[in-house]
Amino acid sequence: MKELNHSKSEELFKEALKYIPGGVNSPVRAFKSVGLNPIFVDSGKGPKVKDVDGNEYIDYICSWGPLLLGHSNSELLEGILDTINKGTSFGIPTEIEVKMAKLIVEASPSVDMVRMVNSGTEATMSALRVARGYTNRNKIVKFEGCYHGHSDALLVKSGSGTITFGVPTSPGVPEDTVKDTLVCTYNDMDSVKEVFQKYGKEIAAVIVEPVGGNMGVVPGKKEFLKGLRDITIKYGSVLIFDEVITGFRLAFGGAQEVYGIQPDMTCFGKIIGAGLPVGAYGGKREIMEMVSPVGPVYQAGTLSGNPLAMHMGYKNLSILKNNKNIYDELEKKAIKIEKGINENIEKLGINATVVRFKAMLCLFFAKGPFENFKDVMKCDTEKYAIYFREMLKRGILLAPAQFEAMFLSMAHGDEEIEYTIKCNYEALKIAFEK
Repeated sequence: MKELNHSKSEELFKEALKYIPGGVNSPVRAFKSVGLNPIFVDSGKGPKVKDVDGNEYIDYICSWGPLLLGHSNSELLEGILDTINKGTSFGIPTEIEVKMAKLIVEASPSVDMVRMVNSGTEATMSALRVARGYTNRNKIVKFEGCYHGHSDALLVKSGSGTITFGVPTSPGVPEDTVKDTLVCTYNDMDSVKEVFQKYGKEIAAVIVEPVGGNMGVVPGKKEFLKGLRDITIKYGSVLIFDEVITGFRLAFGGAQEVYGIQPDMTCFGKIIGAGLPVGAYGGKREIMEMVSPVGPVYQAGTLSGNPLAMHMGYKNLSILKNNKNIYDELEKKAIKIEKGINENIEKLGINATVVRFKAMLCLFFAKGPFENFKDVMKCDTEKYAIYFREMLKRGILLAPAQFEAMFLSMAHGDEEIEYTIKCNYEALKIAFEK
């Protein structure tokens, strides 16, 4: 194992610090929680990325989920230059927007209509505004550990009680903005029932990640998600599934297909743009017809439905639609990694746990089970940082934070997976010796 040279990345980071807050355009990219400065990527192909210093890594970030087919997939990129040459943005409708919307609606039985936006944050923020307009209520319920983007009303944490009004987790978020956000415990239906008993007629919506992907990987229990469906119907609240991560990743119909539960609204992102900036929210016709220009709820965007993002998204979803065996293949790859890491954990006799749901994985540095935010907070993040650094030395790029998912692509083959398992053993051994 050779020591990697990161001199160009270090120089770029010094330069970036002068002009970009923290030198990065999204906080986790700073590599702070793993005790390093970030590497700067130059290119990607298949399951690998190459940094500006020429180091190559097997990539398990995959742009945080969108790259289901791997980097620079030739089938996916086919025709993109023709689209660019026609024009990159118009600000008026194009045919590809209609085709893309139709494909999303066909894939999601719970979605009758869909509106394109530019990010997952825009999708969740807009969906909540529409739900409030539809119900004429103000309060929303979210769950501790579920991340729905950085809009003010959702940047909250729970307080001391089971039922709690949210308190801001970031300066710049006024307390008045989050006063109507109620925070419950993930996978705990009792906490939800308590909230509804007290505020039921004031609750516009419940928003949830059906599989938590921003506190590692924490699957929602089926009875919990079914309970949310039942209680929102009972009280006339809107149930929103945030499928920005899980949509088109767990199955062509997303988590709602896997669980057999239909929400009122769904938020999409990541895979529907195949790596280009995109988001979308959709739902039942009577709810979506609240959106301007049909209804009174205003939402707009200059680059919404951008033809480049729509072209890439449509190609991506079409490939997935016509090759649904991709989902079985991805899960087989994830099972192989899960099995290999579990064997390593057993050999080493260490406190670590692999959680897998379909093709999403997370290696937690603690003993399970992991059912909510409190459970994942017991992880040893210092050991994870050592593990991350050891894997990076061996040419494997993982999420630079313990509480993120490990994303596989169809480009990850047996050779990459077997090498990953071998390196996992070596890195775990070092992390738990220190």
